[in-house]
Amino acid sequence: MKLAIITGASKGLGAAIARRMMSEGTGIISVSRTENPELAKIAAENNVFFAQYFCNLSSPDELETVFSKLTALLQEKNPETVYVFNNAGIIDPIGTAGNLNHAALIQNAHVNLIAPMMISNILLREVSSEMIIINITSGAAERPIQGWSAYCSTKAGINMFTETAALELQTAGSSHKIIAFSPGVMDTDMQGTIRSSAKEAFHDLEKFQEYKEKGMLRDTETVANALAGLLHKEIESGKVYYVNDFI
Repeated sequence: MKLAIITGASKGLGAAIARRMMSEGTGIISVSRTENPELAKIAAENNVFFAQYFCNLSSPDELETVFSKLTALLQEKNPETVYVFNNAGIIDPIGTAGNLNHAALIQNAHVNLIAPMMISNILLREVSSEMIIINITSGAAERPIQGWSAYCSTKAGINMFTETAALELQTAGSSHKIIAFSPGVMDTDMQGTIRSSAKEAFHDLEKFQEYKEKGMLRDTETVANALAGLLHKEIESGKVYYVNDFI
């Protein structure tokens, strides 16, 4: 049995990854704030395991509680392989330094950076099955984008965590692997949030509005298929992979 843990699995890229993995016979453990009934239905159709855990990833205490239950489930199921997709992410606050909302800034850091680090830490400590951790990153991790200082910084942080954890796993002689995957611009709710931001808060607003108007946003199924295809190859732990290399 193979299982995939997916944060933010109820919609967007997370839901697309879940659908693709289930089509290949992989069971799904969804970790999200909301439920997507379609996923349970698809799991039944494909005769694969499905479980839903509700969790607010901006709350460290809630995350600890949920993943304590989740690791107990993994120990019971004892899958041969566990895929961990740290997919959940938020773009807010969009705004220039000096004008950021502190509550939104803290939430951004918790969801985009601290939660994936905590999840990886818990699972690497508690799970004995072969594990591949995939941290969903962004091109924003590698270049400054005016108005996105929080998002750019947390995604840069997740890239560095990925590289460092991979080095540590290699030194320890572990068979676990950890990578980052940059999905490019997709047609998701996050893009809607970006397009609705104020021009004074986000310098490149017109460019992102144009992406939608000209049909330049990839659908999430295309990206999920590219990511799933990558996992069938020999992957290099610690590497940041880019969707454009697989489409």
